[in-house]
Amino acid sequence: MKKGRFSKEEIEFIEAQAEVLSPDSIAQQLDRDPSSVEKWIKENIGFSTKQKKEAEVANELKSKEYYREIKNQFREDEIEVFQFHFKKMWSQFRDDVFHTEEMQIIDTIKLEILMNRVLKAQKDSHDQIIEYQRMIEQEKQLAPDQRDSELVFDLERQVAVYKASLETLSKDYKDLQDRKARMLKDLKGTREQRIKAIEDSKQTFGSLVKQIATDSEFRRKMGADMEKMRLAMENEKVRLSEYHKYEDNALDQPFLTPETVIKED
Repeated sequence: MKKGRFSKEEIEFIEAQAEVLSPDSIAQQLDRDPSSVEKWIKENIGFSTKQKKEAEVANELKSKEYYREIKNQFREDEIEVFQFHFKKMWSQFRDDVFHTEEMQIIDTIKLEILMNRVLKAQKDSHDQIIEYQRMIEQEKQLAPDQRDSELVFDLERQVAVYKASLETLSKDYKDLQDRKARMLKDLKGTREQRIKAIEDSKQTFGSLVKQIATDSEFRRKMGADMEKMRLAMENEKVRLSEYHKYEDNALDQPFLTPETVIKED
């Protein structure tokens, strides 16, 4: 495991992947200590509310009874894909998920992983066909008395087998794709269904104004939230108006206006 300060390339990788991968996954790819990666993200980027929520979902997933079976069913890299999709789908449904819907989410992700397996198998078969065809052409270029006819016949037979395999894999992929589409439709997770849900919603701007005017508790909560946002904005304005030291050691004010300029003696 590498020690010392992060290189420029490592920092660029962390910044690019911080919203996508967990600190553990980033550390594994960089061959670094996960705690050092997590500390760097916290000090230099910070964890957004979304990231914190997804981390909570990932930890909750690992505590599920069925997670042990999932680990037995898939490879380590596929487990990472499973965790990624689970976090995103769980967030998409805003935690409003019953157990049966949770099982549908799991089955949908499993279908996605199986589809990826089929695509990888297709690529391997296609690459093998190209390699065998190259060997056949290489053998046929030899003089007839030097040519290995049995090898050519065997290679051509292997090519036919892989081509038949490609057809089967294509059918398998189409079947999995259809099943996944039906599953997403049942979960109401397609764009068309999300738009329809918004259009069918009875909440309008007029009803919102009416609720503010008639519901004192709702009005109080909205006022408190707005005041918190105002105070947070003012605090951030003060912080960004101070001198900030950048990675290239340059010293400057991120938020510079006539009101925030600092006069030097």
